[in-house]
Amino acid sequence: MLAEALDYIAADRPSAALRWLDDVMRPSRSLAQLPDRGRMAPELRRPEIRELLVAQYRIPYRRDDDQVTMLAVLHDRRDFALEDLTEAGG
Repeated sequence: MLAEALDYIAADRPSAALRWLDDVMRPSRSLAQLPDRGRMAPELRRPEIRELLVAQYRIPYRRDDDQVTMLAVLHDRRDFALEDLTEAGG
């Protein structure tokens, strides 16, 4: 999902695509040290699936004992199910 959005923006404005990527990813850089920084995703109610809210985007991620895995970048008005997050597992 991230790659599709980046490609879409880059088709017309490559430098804007890089700025967008940096703006979206910047808040997630602290997740290695602060994995509980984001809120629990309300649709899922699973403590290991959390999300950051960045501008008009939701960035769901899986918090495990030894790593954080970003699962998607979604528009903030979009609800999602666990099946939508291919890396999330069962």
